[in-house]
Amino acid sequence: MAGLVGIWWVWLAVAIALGVVEVLAPGFIFLGFALGALVMAAVVGFLAPGLTLALALAIFAGLSLLAWIVLRLVFRRQSSGARRVLHDIND
Repeated sequence: MAGLVGIWWVWLAVAIALGVVEVLAPGFIFLGFALGALVMAAVVGFLAPGLTLALALAIFAGLSLLAWIVLRLVFRRQSSGARRVLHDIND
């Protein structure tokens, strides 16, 4: 397991698998983890290929949390078009 976290395509496969899980279970739960794994693939591939297991999982957790927060902010701004009715027009 420790050797697999240093391979970029393993992180890419995890990102794709989490993306598929997100499609099957909608609600933007796994999308942050998928984006975190996708960024980890770039980090391992370009910046730091020799990460230890603990450091790689810590960076993945931080990136996933950051992606989740950004997604919450982006999707909060979108309106579904529904509006709250505070008074009845028949009154």
